[in-house]
Amino acid sequence: QVQLVQSGGGLVQTGGSLRLSCAASGRTSSGRMFSSAAMGWFRQAPGKEREFVASINWSGKNTNYADSVKGRFTNSRDNAKNTAYLQMNSLKLEDTAVYYCAVSDSTIWSARSPIAWGQGTQVTVSS
Repeated sequence: QVQLVQSGGGLVQTGGSLRLSCAASGRTSSGRMFSSAAMGWFRQAPGKEREFVASINWSGKNTNYADSVKGRFTNSRDNAKNTAYLQMNSLKLEDTAVYYCAVSDSTIWSARSPIAWGQGTQVTVSS
């Protein structure tokens, strides 16, 4: 069973930065390991639906971002460490949410991708 353990997050002021980490272990039901799996990031604010934030393909060479975070958030991964990262800069009040990482059972991300989720981590941005 693939497991994702998140770390990072916390309380920051507007304009500040945080880096979230998502460490993977195990394999998907098809036997896929982190090093060949696309990863995604989502967030859910109070009273809101969970929304897509960013994704990264298996190699880290292809990334996608929601319009709301483009130019501020950066996807990366270190396959040797089985860890994905989300660097969040220039944080805004509306970035306040619980952030989740997710793993795909494919090398590229798609709307059908998430098959397992991290436990979530709170990011709170204050003025």
